[in-house]
Amino acid sequence: MLELGVKTLLAYLLGTLLGSLVLGRLRGVDIRALGSGNAGATNALRTQGKFFGLSVLLVDIGKGVAAVLWLPAWALPGMSVDLDVSRQWLALACGAAVILGHVYPVWFGFRGGKGVATVVGVIGALQPSLLLPMLSSWLLVALLTGYVGLASMLAGVSLVIAVAVRQPENTPLLAFCVAVTLFVIYTHRGNIARMRTGTESRARRLWLFRSRAA
Repeated sequence: MLELGVKTLLAYLLGTLLGSLVLGRLRGVDIRALGSGNAGATNALRTQGKFFGLSVLLVDIGKGVAAVLWLPAWALPGMSVDLDVSRQWLALACGAAVILGHVYPVWFGFRGGKGVATVVGVIGALQPSLLLPMLSSWLLVALLTGYVGLASMLAGVSLVIAVAVRQPENTPLLAFCVAVTLFVIYTHRGNIARMRTGTESRARRLWLFRSRAA
């Protein structure tokens, strides 16, 4: 269990390295004081431009990939591989921890992003084929509604459905995807409240029906 605990902790710490906050400090800005106040790639894009937003996105996706592909297989100095720990469960634990680290980073007052980009990295590392239904759903909802938050939540729902249909016997992965989707919905609770009151911002460059609503 020592390997599980140490690698899960390392995954959490990896998750706390938020692209927007680390890169923002190099630029002399705190993303959480700008725009929506969220420390994610969407707010970084809206307030700092395309290059900065893309850089943040790559960092946040990359750490999700690293936590699942690299960390579980890393031979820690002075620590042997625990044969009693399933490699799948270890990868899922590291995936969950890196997402939690992104949303609740200890170095930044536990105020992070909403975890979507890191979830994409984790899922891409676990099973790349699951990215297709997830990202297709995100794009479709974003184009139809202009709501990035809604697109992110429904992308999670699509992920759960895809696993349930394709791999109903893979209980660990299904349980992980359900938990992650519920967590993403929780992190978007503010977006849900704003959509209900009609004050949620839309991504007008994506929204197909922006001209009709103008």
